[in-house]
Amino acid sequence: MAAPGENLRIDGDRLWDSLMEMAKIGPGIAGGNNRQTLTDEDGEGRRLFQEWCEAAGCTMGLDTMGNMFARREGADPDALPVYVGSHLDTQPTGGKYDGVLGVLGGLEVVRTMNDLGIKTKHPIVVTNWTNEEGTRFAPAMLASGVFAGVHEQDWAEAREDADGKRFGDELDRIGWRGEEPVGERKMHAFFELHIEQGPILEAEGKDIGVVTHGQGLWWLQVTLTGKDAHTGSTPMEMRVNAGLGMARITEAVHRIAMEHLPNAVGAVGQANVYPNSRNVIPGKAVFTIDFRSPDLEKLNSMRARLEKEAAEIAEDLGLGIEIEPVGHFDPVTFDPGCVSAVRDAAERLGYSHLDIVSGAGHDACWINQVAPTAMVMCPCVDGLSHNEAEEISKDWATAGADVLMHAVIETAEIVE
Repeated sequence: MAAPGENLRIDGDRLWDSLMEMAKIGPGIAGGNNRQTLTDEDGEGRRLFQEWCEAAGCTMGLDTMGNMFARREGADPDALPVYVGSHLDTQPTGGKYDGVLGVLGGLEVVRTMNDLGIKTKHPIVVTNWTNEEGTRFAPAMLASGVFAGVHEQDWAEAREDADGKRFGDELDRIGWRGEEPVGERKMHAFFELHIEQGPILEAEGKDIGVVTHGQGLWWLQVTLTGKDAHTGSTPMEMRVNAGLGMARITEAVHRIAMEHLPNAVGAVGQANVYPNSRNVIPGKAVFTIDFRSPDLEKLNSMRARLEKEAAEIAEDLGLGIEIEPVGHFDPVTFDPGCVSAVRDAAERLGYSHLDIVSGAGHDACWINQVAPTAMVMCPCVDGLSHNEAEEISKDWATAGADVLMHAVIETAEIVE
């Protein structure tokens, strides 16, 4: 495969301007974004992305899960496309770069190729995957999971948010359901650019993370059932306090993860108590547990330990308990050839780099099951993400997109 020359670089200013323009849609309250999946803001962001892609000469495809595919034609109409992209949806208090950098970095690759008149044998497709975050409709990476055959589409469309609204209904409401069947597209390869969402690259002073593996995860939803009662008039020994049970299980999650170190993490993320009144002992608690590890044995061990200890805690407090897995994937090993293309690109461009394991889940983790896949990462300040204070530098974004472009073009094969 012909490799692009080291003087080939993206337009960093244009990429940064695009990031800032997209960040105007669904602004947060503290400098970040709240552009949750299938909201009106998500629909607005999709429209802007489509406008930009069509201005760059791409044709837009849309499948029945709302996944967007902007195609730049290749010289060989029979060659499978090289896909690149990530997601435009955000956390409720998300940053401006998580996911968005990968989508707009992919668009910048196409724009730069247009500027320089570069042609490739394989088409290039820039992708926006629906509901990567999973914060509104669990689990995360929902639509890419359907694409990869991990989830049934009917099941995915029946996912409900906290207000009881169904994924499929909301997709129809915002007008972004296409007619193309999900998962019929075949890929030559897939590359995803993303911020690290961790502190390693910045701490090590590296420009680029070459992602070799991804952590597996278990998301467990716990429902504890006790008895609502007045906080002032109910004796302590007569309480059936679901909130207390949640607190004890939260502590157990932390301890179990610590006992599985190294390469293991765990926390309670989403948590709700009911009726959530100042003077009522919670009669119900619903919360999610997030365990992650690149070691499958450790991952499954943490889940088993938690289920055993949580049941014991509930019994001790007289609580009913249900534990439902709401998200899971095994640890991921990315394609060696695609990983080498990323590493070689970083070296060709003179960027310092480090092999890393992704601590977060990404659409690439599912697509890796159906196509050769790799990820490029850039640092983020203090490793902070899923937070409105999430920040990267223009230089970091540029370096990541440069490496992405070189890996993509090399894989798509330059033609004269």
